[in-house]
Amino acid sequence: MAADYPVPSFHFQVSWGGAKLAFTEASGLKVETEVVEYRDGLSPEFSKIKMPGQRKFSDITLKRGVFKGDNEFYQWWNTVALNKVERRDIVISLLDEKHEPVVVWKVKNAWPSSLEGPSLNASGSEVAIESLTIVNEGITIQNA
Repeated sequence: MAADYPVPSFHFQVSWGGAKLAFTEASGLKVETEVVEYRDGLSPEFSKIKMPGQRKFSDITLKRGVFKGDNEFYQWWNTVALNKVERRDIVISLLDEKHEPVVVWKVKNAWPSSLEGPSLNASGSEVAIESLTIVNEGITIQNA
């Protein structure tokens, strides 16, 4: 009988607009429900009840190596203007050893809020990594 192990976090893919993009890191996949506290004056309890409120979705950070002539991040960043931006639906998939999705995060109406270039160091030998932070209007999670 084969042992069951959790899925490692290093095998994943990000896609938008049909294109599959390679990233070294995808973080911030967080969904949270705000807590609403309420107590009416006739309640026999001397404490508040807690009920679910609106959902909040964290900003997502995508990191990748810098490649000559690859301007995808910059082109999307340049769509940001006063009250106008190109919004994209993004799919982030955690993959198994057969490259099949195990968990899928579907991100709705995302747009870039921050673009950070690599840290440059003349005495280092690390890969140049750029970082894109995106905001969104919803994340749904599907576990295969």
